[in-house]
Amino acid sequence: MARAARSRHRSKPWGFIGLAAFVAVTIALLFVFAPNRRPALAAGAGLAETAPLPDTVPKGTVLVVGDPVTQWVFEHLGWGAKLPFTLKWAQITGGPDVTEAFHAHALDLGLGANVPPLHATWVGIPVKIIAFRQRRDPLNHPAFVLAIAPKAGIRTLADLRGKRIAFSPSQVQGQIVLQTLKALGLRKSDVTLVELPSSIGGDVYTSALASNLVDVAPVGGGIVAERYLRKFAQDGAKILAHPDFRDDAVLAYVPVEVLRDPAKAAALKQFAYWWGRAQAWQQTHPDELARGYYVEHQGLPLADAKLIVAAAGETQISRSWDQPIAYQQAAIDLLAPEMGKPRFDAATIFDRRFETIAANGFAAQIAGTQEP
Repeated sequence: MARAARSRHRSKPWGFIGLAAFVAVTIALLFVFAPNRRPALAAGAGLAETAPLPDTVPKGTVLVVGDPVTQWVFEHLGWGAKLPFTLKWAQITGGPDVTEAFHAHALDLGLGANVPPLHATWVGIPVKIIAFRQRRDPLNHPAFVLAIAPKAGIRTLADLRGKRIAFSPSQVQGQIVLQTLKALGLRKSDVTLVELPSSIGGDVYTSALASNLVDVAPVGGGIVAERYLRKFAQDGAKILAHPDFRDDAVLAYVPVEVLRDPAKAAALKQFAYWWGRAQAWQQTHPDELARGYYVEHQGLPLADAKLIVAAAGETQISRSWDQPIAYQQAAIDLLAPEMGKPRFDAATIFDRRFETIAANGFAAQIAGTQEP
């Protein structure tokens, strides 16, 4: 009887297919009619990648940024009015959507985890990282955990062999799955990887788990995991920690052609500093962030808002990118052979002209230094 029930669940993936198709069409139309589309710069034209960043932002410069939380901080504190250029905020987040927006020339700066810049490079969209943020205590504040489906029959990580695992190769969730398998001494062929982007809308991974479409999925370690347990723990759902490794990088990255535009490069230089200040402000004003952004802006209950803020722990932005580059190189070395992609030097996707800028902004905000 149990096998028959499972078969019935497996035969009904059409809701997810329909959702994915709807979101894909919506995103495509958004880019087609995007009001902020910028013209592509001819190859080799503009500011050299080795030239100093300009200090002066020409009048009329516009920077299109996709970073909703930073947007709220800027608007809450009135920081956008202090900048000598126009900030336009785009509601575009998640690696696949940011990559599509870069391809459509509809976005100047995107925010994401560490894998999307690697994927963009592999699909032929040259990008550079201009700011890099991590959690001060990543093992006690992981960004992701492994959610287990109610009927998966998994008690510990040792039970993962032979199970179906949600896998998104262009997102950090894919890296988490591969690192988990490596830590357990398993190969991809020891499990079934079910390719499923987590960014096609709604609680895709938790819905797939609850519908028995997959047995395991990496989900956010804060409110996403908590909500999953609230709904399905009574049915047998559980959460397991993945093996000890970092999963916490958040970075700001831009298409190389944006950096070749001297006006936008100058604007990015100033934005990176204020972006660093915004990350520090979030850390030093957890209650204001929870009530202002998550409750009033996102409509979440206060308890859930506080859970999100607490789950992130403290932030750090290093003045040196040696460790972030090594972190990215380890990700490339893990992902490239598993996905049939070429290995490349991680240092090539960091623009070290920006190395200390966000860190200086972060430190200034923590120290209470007056705004420049």
